[in-house]
Amino acid sequence: MATQLHPLRQLEIRGSQDTYGLPRDVIRSEADVQSWKHKRSYQDYALFLRRLNEAVVGCSLPWTDDNRSEPISKTITMIETLDGWIDEIPPLQTAQRFGNLAFRSWGKRLEERADDLLKALLPTQYHSAIPYIKPYLERSFGSFTRMDYGTGHETAFALFLLCLTLIRFYQPVPEEERNLVLIVFLRYLQLCWRLQDVYRLEPAGSHGVWGLDDSSFLGYIFGSGQLRDQTGIPVSAVLQPSLPDTNLYFLSIKRIHQVKTGPFHEHSSQLHSIAVGVPNWNKVNTGLFKMYEAEVLGKRVVVQHIPLGGLLEWDCDIPSASAMPSSRLPLEGRTSAPWASSLPALVPRYGLADPSNSTSFPSSTARGSSSASTGTPPAQSRRNTSAGQKATSPSSMAPPPLSQS
Repeated sequence: MATQLHPLRQLEIRGSQDTYGLPRDVIRSEADVQSWKHKRSYQDYALFLRRLNEAVVGCSLPWTDDNRSEPISKTITMIETLDGWIDEIPPLQTAQRFGNLAFRSWGKRLEERADDLLKALLPTQYHSAIPYIKPYLERSFGSFTRMDYGTGHETAFALFLLCLTLIRFYQPVPEEERNLVLIVFLRYLQLCWRLQDVYRLEPAGSHGVWGLDDSSFLGYIFGSGQLRDQTGIPVSAVLQPSLPDTNLYFLSIKRIHQVKTGPFHEHSSQLHSIAVGVPNWNKVNTGLFKMYEAEVLGKRVVVQHIPLGGLLEWDCDIPSASAMPSSRLPLEGRTSAPWASSLPALVPRYGLADPSNSTSFPSSTARGSSSASTGTPPAQSRRNTSAGQKATSPSSMAPPPLSQS
């Protein structure tokens, strides 16, 4: 059932950069993270993601739209250009296991040509907005210093799309929003996967086994949104050995199997727990929104690398939450239920579990299992798994904090 959401506001394009101020790194403390949640830009982003999610409910991949708008087509052309640079800048033949130095050359080209890329993308009347938009494009594909990629970079790309929608390069209507997810965002993911593979990028901010995914998150939200209202495909279908390429959730799971080895319930315990413990896709979709807010947007080490200001205002607070329309507010995380101690830590916290199903979790993934009691976590992220290293035992079984992304 479709949810009615508020329209996304429109921002006027003005010629002077002094009007808005350019985006800058403003999140430096935990207080700044909490402050951002009361800014108009945060609420714009929350609403934007909700609208994208609603637009893809019931839609399957591959998605074709013969009537796609020119902005969508030109965005795909830009991404194809970026993909072509990988062929022109091959990885260096070095002994480095992770972080091939050629990625810095790829990133330098992006920074040098970002203005030209955006001028080719945008009609002339939008060119005055380029200084406000360029920082998000430049941070969408990874850190060229650390040579890693994570959820913060993915968020930067989503904010890039938001900026272009606020100025109405993209139109905030279901048809356009659907294409932004199923055509543009999918192609962006494919480019980022190739960048990670060719240049051997590290996962940024990897939670290891305790996170949902080392590098990405939004694909799971949109994919569960695609599956939300149907009942023919159960949540547990993701445990099947072969998944069809029909939605972003399945594609993201398949990507994990390409880069990680070992049992799924060990290297991806959160996703496994969702698969066996959540009764329907509606709960998955709702819970992942909560988890994204807390584990990505709520982590200073992630959002401190996202510039704010300009079109995504930092100096403009919104009314108190109680005065805001409920459909514009992101969902808040819940306190774990009493039965949650038998489930992996993140899953019940965001409503991603059903107490009637709690006994269906295998002991190897339960926090109270024998493996947990010995302090031995399941397999770690790709870099540890592929290197055959033993995972270190955490001091407690709560998930560790995110690293930089």
